[in-house]
Amino acid sequence: MTLRKVQKLLYSHQVDMGGIPVRQPLPSQQVDQIDPFILIHHHKSEVQAGSRPLATGVGPHPHRGFSPVTFIYEGDVNHRDSRGNNSIVKAGGVQWMNAGMGIIHSERPSAEFAERGGKQEIIQLWINTPAKFKMDQPAYYALDKNNIPVLEENGNRIAVVAGNYKGNQGFDKSQAEVLILNIEGKAGSELNLEVPEAWNACLYNFDGAIMDAGFGLIEPLYLALYQQSGTSIQLQLREDTRILLLCGKPIQEPLVSYGPFVMNSESQIMEAMRDYQMGKMGMLIEE
Repeated sequence: MTLRKVQKLLYSHQVDMGGIPVRQPLPSQQVDQIDPFILIHHHKSEVQAGSRPLATGVGPHPHRGFSPVTFIYEGDVNHRDSRGNNSIVKAGGVQWMNAGMGIIHSERPSAEFAERGGKQEIIQLWINTPAKFKMDQPAYYALDKNNIPVLEENGNRIAVVAGNYKGNQGFDKSQAEVLILNIEGKAGSELNLEVPEAWNACLYNFDGAIMDAGFGLIEPLYLALYQQSGTSIQLQLREDTRILLLCGKPIQEPLVSYGPFVMNSESQIMEAMRDYQMGKMGMLIEE
């Protein structure tokens, strides 16, 4: 195995997303995308006990042409969409949606969680979809914590969310080729992460200090973008931390995005806006 080297560190600055504060390491002023990954939002909040579920979270909005994937670290998320899906995924789980030709969804705390209140922490990741799949029928998948394979290495817990890692098969219905690992790391341990040659790779550090063997210190709230060559990322964990590792085969197609639509041309964006306004992505009425 050959060692990957860090190309850039991207800080997760706080931005406002429709009144909701989120940290956004991608896109940034330095990097537009890490093909096929086009956006990362990290959100932490306190849901007040007795809150109205429909007054919190993110209300109905459309998507076309990519996969919004939501990782739940604390609390829960109630997903509803215009295709009739309605599910609650709790901490440790993942909501995966291939938006395809278009879908409207909302993401809010469940009624039970809103009633009792508590901390909520999520990451939403946008994964681009290859052109040949962009107008497929939408599909939604609720991945429960107990259905995500986990392996232990040197005291570190590695959840294989998507792709195959050391014989452990995660979610396999991504329209882009990806490997996604959710890692709970222990202070004083070492991590030797295998990554596919020539795929893009990056890792997001949530909490603790990490020493990368080929680079040095990666502090919390930084996204480390690696060079494409090499098959191994070697880390020493100075503190307990959580890490999200993202690896993806580059799609290498034109990308044009406007708000919730990610397509290959301006004309396709205009078509998406028209289709949404005409109701072709369905309707979602929350109750």
